[in-house]
Amino acid sequence: QVQVVESGGGSVQAGGSLRLSCLASEYIGSDYCVGWFRQAPGQEREGLASIDTDGTTSYADSVKGRFTISVNNAGNTMYLQMNSLQPEDTAMYYCTLGPYWSCGSWSPADFNSWGQGTQVTVSS
Repeated sequence: QVQVVESGGGSVQAGGSLRLSCLASEYIGSDYCVGWFRQAPGQEREGLASIDTDGTTSYADSVKGRFTISVNNAGNTMYLQMNSLQPEDTAMYYCTLGPYWSCGSWSPADFNSWGQGTQVTVSS
């Protein structure tokens, strides 16, 4: 099973930007879904963005127009560009991999490789 490790979190002021990275232990393949989720204390894990083999992207309404998901050409590093960050974006952010069909679901149970998370804190 492919392992993933997130990085790039930190503390920013409202309106700022961060770029999260997710390094996979190997090429993630040609039949996948990459997802980014976040979880704030006391809340459920929330799906934010996904991208599949065809490059089709999906975004939650809460981040649409502000966040952009991408995968590098080598297929081993995934990114989440986050702009116009707000305090409500404060959470632990997770990268995840799943089968192609996972992109039709925002359920964490449909993904099978998770990183340890990277903390994003946005101050007002």
